[in-house]
Amino acid sequence: MSTGGQAHRSGPSHRPGPYHPGERAVQHRAGRTDRADHSGRAVGSTIPAVAARFLTERRVLVAGAADADGRLWATQLSGPAGFLRAADERTVTVAARPAGEDPRAAARAGPAEVGTIALDPAGRRRMRVNGRSVPDGRGGLVISADQVYANCPKYIQRRHPADRPEAGAPRRVAAGSALSTAQQLWLSTADTFFVATAGPDGAMDASHRGGDPGFLRVLGPDRLRWPDYAGNSMFMTLGNLELDPRAGLLVPDWETGGALLITGEARTDWSGPAAAGLPGAERVVDLAVTGVVELADATPLAWTGPEYSPANPPGARRSVS
Repeated sequence: MSTGGQAHRSGPSHRPGPYHPGERAVQHRAGRTDRADHSGRAVGSTIPAVAARFLTERRVLVAGAADADGRLWATQLSGPAGFLRAADERTVTVAARPAGEDPRAAARAGPAEVGTIALDPAGRRRMRVNGRSVPDGRGGLVISADQVYANCPKYIQRRHPADRPEAGAPRRVAAGSALSTAQQLWLSTADTFFVATAGPDGAMDASHRGGDPGFLRVLGPDRLRWPDYAGNSMFMTLGNLELDPRAGLLVPDWETGGALLITGEARTDWSGPAAAGLPGAERVVDLAVTGVVELADATPLAWTGPEYSPANPPGARRSVS
């Protein structure tokens, strides 16, 4: 799915082009500037017809934004097919918004910078729409798009959705400043998570990360590490972290509809020894955890067991077996 066009973010800095200085710095350090320029041609500022159809078919939207204290969080919004719609080429309507138990619910009562990713695990497709959201007055959101683009299918585990008739309203199970033992076990067996970051102009981004179970390492109750695998060389997540260490993670429980939301500060470790410790890593990211919220029934969906992506580097699953 190609979106085409040249991007701009019309946020506070009004900077042209798809890349800010942090992204350019990381691309240069990784030696991927030429490839990043090629990938950047796929980034647009409008929603073409093929992307509009893709959104309408989705059941889940992951959204990243800041809370009232400036901490970043990622969460998931879900509904029946059609709860996402492209009202026009610059506007996405979302017939859902974070429940009151979500740490960003209060902040989303007004205008907010938001980064979103619509995921199709069954088809191994994903699409990002970044911009600004406002409440629609009917319990949903309206997003004005600044940046629209599709990503490659790498590292997406194939799953198929099903409704959970027994699902209740989202509710907070636990909250704290560090991970419990049970939460650490949850993370150590995860094969997918999403990460929200912010650019220097305040523009938000939400990105997908996937791998074999064990690719997300738990180094303690307040520290996580994950590999940065070969991708499209745009480095939008790492570029944001280059200038702003704030990050928010969403780790879904695909079977029960639960979710683990984590906020903290991240840095990229470019050292050879760090990368050598994680199969397939070109570099690694360390997250210092400062806040954790565990939600039950974060989504009314359950998903089938995974068919692991053939792009996943080998070795991680064996290390936790």
